[in-house]
Amino acid sequence: MKMKMFFIFFIYIISILHFSAAVDDTLATNQTLSDDGGTMLVSASQTFVLGFFSPGSSRNRYLGIWVRNEPERTVVWVANNNNPIPDFSGVLRLTPTGDLIISSTKNQVANIVWRSNSSALIGSSSSRAGIKNPVLQLLDNGNLVVKNGIGDSGFIWQSFDYPGDTLLPGMKIGWNLKTKEEWYLRSWRSQNDPSKGDFTFRLDLLGLPTGILRKGSTVLFRTGTWDGSKLGQYTFADLYMSVIKSNFVYNDETAYYDFQCVESSTISRLVVNETGQITISIWRPHKKNSGWFVIGPIQVDHCDPYGTCGNNSLCNPNSPSLCECLDGFKPRSPLEWQSLQWSSGCVRRIPLNCSDEAQGFRKLSGIRLPDSSRMVGNRTSMRSSTDCEKVCLGNCSCSAYAWAEGVGCAVWHGDLQDMRLFYTGGQDLFIRMPASQLIGASKKGKHRRVLIASSVLIITGLFLLAITTWYGCHAMAARRKRRVIRREESLALLRDSSELPMIAFDELVAATNNFSDDNKLGAGGFGPVYKGILIDGQEIAVKRLSSFSGQGTEEFKNEILVISKLQHRNLVRLIGCSIHGEEKLLVYEHMKNKSLDTLLFDPTKKIQLDWAKRFNIIQGIARGIVYLHRDSCLRIIHRDLKASNILLDEDLNPKISDFGLARAFKVTEELANTHRVVGTFGYMSPEYVMRGLFSEKSDVYSFGIILLEVISGRRNCGFHNQDNVSLLNYAWQLWIERREGDLIDESIINSCSFIEALRCIKIGLLCVQDHVSDRPTMPNVVLMLCSEIDIPQPMEPTFTFQNLSESDSMSHN
Repeated sequence: MKMKMFFIFFIYIISILHFSAAVDDTLATNQTLSDDGGTMLVSASQTFVLGFFSPGSSRNRYLGIWVRNEPERTVVWVANNNNPIPDFSGVLRLTPTGDLIISSTKNQVANIVWRSNSSALIGSSSSRAGIKNPVLQLLDNGNLVVKNGIGDSGFIWQSFDYPGDTLLPGMKIGWNLKTKEEWYLRSWRSQNDPSKGDFTFRLDLLGLPTGILRKGSTVLFRTGTWDGSKLGQYTFADLYMSVIKSNFVYNDETAYYDFQCVESSTISRLVVNETGQITISIWRPHKKNSGWFVIGPIQVDHCDPYGTCGNNSLCNPNSPSLCECLDGFKPRSPLEWQSLQWSSGCVRRIPLNCSDEAQGFRKLSGIRLPDSSRMVGNRTSMRSSTDCEKVCLGNCSCSAYAWAEGVGCAVWHGDLQDMRLFYTGGQDLFIRMPASQLIGASKKGKHRRVLIASSVLIITGLFLLAITTWYGCHAMAARRKRRVIRREESLALLRDSSELPMIAFDELVAATNNFSDDNKLGAGGFGPVYKGILIDGQEIAVKRLSSFSGQGTEEFKNEILVISKLQHRNLVRLIGCSIHGEEKLLVYEHMKNKSLDTLLFDPTKKIQLDWAKRFNIIQGIARGIVYLHRDSCLRIIHRDLKASNILLDEDLNPKISDFGLARAFKVTEELANTHRVVGTFGYMSPEYVMRGLFSEKSDVYSFGIILLEVISGRRNCGFHNQDNVSLLNYAWQLWIERREGDLIDESIINSCSFIEALRCIKIGLLCVQDHVSDRPTMPNVVLMLCSEIDIPQPMEPTFTFQNLSESDSMSHN
């Protein structure tokens, strides 16, 4: 009898232990999740885990949610972040009323360290009485929810309502306008301490809705403001629309931002880290050796820090001076502005006088609207911008207004803070000005037109006199005519590009030591490039295009207008330009490590490029092309991607350059045709060379060639082996013989990740497929590079150049 009772008791104990350890994605009221027992909840898709953990080097214990099966645990939510447990005594349980409670045993006494207060959220006692069978469940999207029964679709409580430092797809940043509940992100204190940090990212609704990053009460960064369709240029993650699809909801009940992943198999997260950076990352679960791939920060340039240029000024990230006063304003402290200290901002040249009824507004377009707006009319009380203008004129202290369609009228009082220029997107601001300044501007424009007309008449008269005087000297007259036409083209270009930063030719002469050979960085197909140092100490690269250059006025104009509208960390930054007589000059940021080809194809210098650096270069180039193809406003086809057009900064990060041949596509345009085939043999796709057809897939082909060159350390043009085949044919030959590892550059064998390298070879061969439809898009290339998504088998490329010499590899028109 005793043996029988012992056996029953033993089976009972084993069943309890087994029941506790076998918890899957749900927890009932008769179950517990204990730290000392090692029990966890795992979502049905095996993607997320709920359990106790210690962050970094900390010994404290927390209950949190993290991504399963990744090398480094990435925690996306923490319950008791401000009340850690010093040992392994933590236990999670669910009460019959739907409350979650974490307790810790100290001196044999259970102390509650955290509770969800789910029952308090339900409201009345009758509502709480309706909870019959609460259950805790970890969902596949990472949301921890309390439901009234496993089949109930509603939530009594959910972790998504209490975000920490991480925003997952489906989580919100914003407000419930009825309950005044707010959802916002707050950084961890440190990597070892998930308690409340200094940085918060919230949606501000005092005026036009805007996302604001703060350190304590100090504003560090603002997104654009909501105009009824977007948040200025930024809809938080719109810069990464190839991976993330953003959503913004603004109505009488709620105002919030959230996002979803473009591909359901991808996990994305937006994080405010302990240093105040807002980053976006992606990760693919269920794959070996996978990890988080940071696709970029939201803060991207010098104009993003709050108030960079002070009050009443505009920050232009592509201008050498960065800051400029608004029209009708002047620096408060000219000496500080001369020393590039802008914090004092600008003041009005003529103060507004409320007794002066003669006032109007000057329109400023394509900007991030100023901070501290105030809504004075909603979408129902006002019908148009005219109504908004009348409201501003009727208030003596109103300094500017903006009309957001579908949102309403916003006004500003006093100084205008934290404005920046966007080359795409942005909004319109109407700045209140004395009528005398508005009229003065009109008169100045009239005087300019008179002067231009007079100049044209004078030039025309001189030209006719020259023809009459030198009628018999046809050659000289023809040369003079060409010079006049060129000069007129340059003047027209200057007028068309008046918004671009112009740098005096004399300043560039001084910066480059009169274009000394000692300052010469190299010579491309369109002219030499010189290193220079401006007066403020900034290092620059000057591309000098004289009259004999192969790049004409159209290419010069194209490069200015294209690249000045593009902003990406993997694109070279245009600082300014200069036109002096027949000379045309482009001024870029200086890249200390020159172009990729100068290192990659040099037997001694290529040692600097280990596998980690090469893989980073490959990924950076791919991200830059994705921006050109999909994420920029212009949708750019580069048409001349090659190793010599990839520049490397001091950290060997790649930046795509040379946009003289680039072509902007319409959104609905998929394929274009040209009778003038330009580019570089060895990098041009077959449909472009043979039929003049180009598209996004033309750049994909060029990228595939560059990828194979980076892995092999050999040029596609001029490469030959014992069989005298091209690099592309050689790579394919190794692939079908399953010896693709032989393609890897010997100088990186010791540092190389063969899995990544072989994957890159396969992607490269896939990019150079003969048929356009067989090549992947660049967003797919990025996903293939940063994950283990299945890659289609490539087919043999037949379009290759045999026995090309170095001279053959230059651009041909």
